[in-house]
Amino acid sequence: MSAEGVVVLRRAVGSDAGAAADVWLRSFAAALPAVVRPHSDGAVRAWFRDVVVPRHETWIAEADGSAGIVGVMVLDGEVLSQLYLAPDWRGRGLGDRFVALAKERSPRGLSLWTFQVNEPAHRFYERHGFVPAERTDGSGNEEREPDVRYVWRP
Repeated sequence: MSAEGVVVLRRAVGSDAGAAADVWLRSFAAALPAVVRPHSDGAVRAWFRDVVVPRHETWIAEADGSAGIVGVMVLDGEVLSQLYLAPDWRGRGLGDRFVALAKERSPRGLSLWTFQVNEPAHRFYERHGFVPAERTDGSGNEEREPDVRYVWRP
C-alpha cells in the first residue's frame, strides 16, 4: 500500500501497450541517461504494441487512482527481458514484487542482461540472489553498450 493506494500486478492486455511503453521510455531516460537508444519513441511504442504485449509474458504494475501503469516486466521463458518502473515509483517495493513474481513463474531459474553502467540495477539484482555470469563489450546489443548477464538459480 502506498500513499497513492493499492498497486496490482497483472498481465498486460493490448490496451496497456502504450502506457507500458511510456513507463519504459521514462525509466530508461532516468536510469540510463548516457546510453544512446537505437530506436525512436515511436518505434519503442510500436514494439510494445506489436511485439512485447501480444507475444511475450508481459506484466504491469497498475496503481489505483490517477497514477495508472507504473511498472512493466517482460518474461521470455527463463529470461527476465525487461523490468522498468516509473522513476517516481522506484524504491517502493514494486521491483521486489516483480522479481518475486518472475521467480514464481520461472522456478527453475532466470537470467537477465543489464548494462554495466547501471550500478543500481546490479545492486538490486544481487540483493535478489542474482549473480554475474558474463560481461561483454556491448557488441551483441543494439545500444553497443557494455553489459552483464545475471543468473538466478534456486
